[in-house]
Amino acid sequence: MPIYSSDSDNETTPRTKLFGRQRPIRSVLGGGQVAGVLLWENKKVSAALSFGMTILWLLFEVAEYNFVTLFSHISITAMLIVFIWCTSAEFFNWNPPAIPRSILDKSAFHEFALTFHERFNQTLSSFVDIACGKQPALFFVAIFCLYVLSVIGNYFTFLNFLYLCFVCLQTLPFLYNKYEDEVERYAGKLTRQVKKMYRRFDSRVLNKIPRGPVKEKKGR
Repeated sequence: MPIYSSDSDNETTPRTKLFGRQRPIRSVLGGGQVAGVLLWENKKVSAALSFGMTILWLLFEVAEYNFVTLFSHISITAMLIVFIWCTSAEFFNWNPPAIPRSILDKSAFHEFALTFHERFNQTLSSFVDIACGKQPALFFVAIFCLYVLSVIGNYFTFLNFLYLCFVCLQTLPFLYNKYEDEVERYAGKLTRQVKKMYRRFDSRVLNKIPRGPVKEKKGR
């Protein structure tokens, strides 16, 4: 096993971006409307989305509503409101309700799908590289994180886990973008500590594992 140089422990080493990224956080998130929502550039849309998801979580998890029951009750309420409004408008000569035929733009779904597809492929590629041992330090970090995630999963329902992921998506990119310098500084210190621990584990444990003789490749 190779033993890495201790140059990376030097505090004077220039800090790199978290996870080795070269692009700004907005570009990493895919840019466009999706990144704008996650970074709270449009506070009204981000707040409305957070409020709506929180209401849904409270209804399903706290009030223990069934999806079919909730959907039926919302549909009945909406139809009654529209019916009363339209009937009253004809009777009192009011303006009828202006109900839009299309609420969400088609391009928004297309942009979200493209962003999700790109992020999923990048995540899968990184996972394969780590699993193949191309980044040994990250391999042990990933194993530890997955174990912690499995433990957390014992105390959360799937709906709670989805809501927790949504809260993280709505808060972590925004906080990171706002306090990027502080996060980079502490993340750099943590990364150096992890690398130091791995080198110690490498030299004391992995290098002492006996290996068979390496066969030389025959020349063609």
